[in-house]
Amino acid sequence: MAPSATILVPTFKSVAKFHHLQNLHRCASSLSAALTKRNELFDEEQRRQREAVGRIEKIEVRYLGLPEDATLVMNRSISTPYNCAQHLSEGHCKRSALALIDGKVPWDMHRPLKDSCTLQLLNFMVADPINVNKAFWRTCSFMLGAALQNCFKDAAGLQLHSFPGPNVKSGSFVHDIALGVKEWQPTNAELRAISSEMVKLAEKDLKIERLEVSDDLAIEMFRDTQYKNEQLPSISQQNQGRVVLYRMGTHIDISRGPMVGSSHFLGKCTIAAVHKIAEESDKDTLFRIQGVALPKGFALNHVAYGTLEKRAKKLNPARLPTESFEESFMQLA
Repeated sequence: MAPSATILVPTFKSVAKFHHLQNLHRCASSLSAALTKRNELFDEEQRRQREAVGRIEKIEVRYLGLPEDATLVMNRSISTPYNCAQHLSEGHCKRSALALIDGKVPWDMHRPLKDSCTLQLLNFMVADPINVNKAFWRTCSFMLGAALQNCFKDAAGLQLHSFPGPNVKSGSFVHDIALGVKEWQPTNAELRAISSEMVKLAEKDLKIERLEVSDDLAIEMFRDTQYKNEQLPSISQQNQGRVVLYRMGTHIDISRGPMVGSSHFLGKCTIAAVHKIAEESDKDTLFRIQGVALPKGFALNHVAYGTLEKRAKKLNPARLPTESFEESFMQLA
């Protein structure tokens, strides 16, 4: 199979074997309609929140960094760290993956600033990269979900479950999924196809947007997704009835964040392994998809990167989707 091919889970050899899954699998048109509706609701709420700002108030943002510290006058609840970067230089816009507010709060590049603050713009070369590395790893999991949806045919019954909080030391980023098959052992060509899709998303330089919404709206947006609906009550309950969403292109998912500002920060990427987690029901099976990636511009020799790929094949010990969601929410992405 060519790297750009669509995956149909090779366990099934004919359309006839899908008949017992017909009640769960949605046709391509209904999936497309659900995705379109989700994005429309995202756009409407984003627009509503912007209009609700009302009278524009000014805040002072004290930028700390190269080439020199500077004080910027910005708009409360409208201006973002990326807007601040635009006042500095094009280089700041391209290199800055994440912001740090008041020296301690990681902040998305496209998330509006609420109050006067100090601002640092983080790239992958900062002295202490822990915050930007975690955001990058989390973004890789988020992008993997988008890549999987692009790769699988509808007949495979793919449902995105969730992805655990990032742990760079684990050696792999993760996305857990459900498939309408009992077994799936992907070929090397299929793993390369998913890796290729990740790279394609990176090349599109897609802005990654954050939006906090009410639990009612989140439930409406994910009405067609079984696992998200099961998770949303616990998520909203532990966040004062609010749910944080992220969007890249047309892909929308739930995550605490923060994430890096654009898909273009993803460089070399390998989807290294798929592990069967559990048989969720008589129809669905849970799988853990694992990968490893480097930020754009980082280079490792073949041997060193091969060592990372080998490590990424081992089952990631992060929270499993079979664990109690209430108990494990604090570990969520």
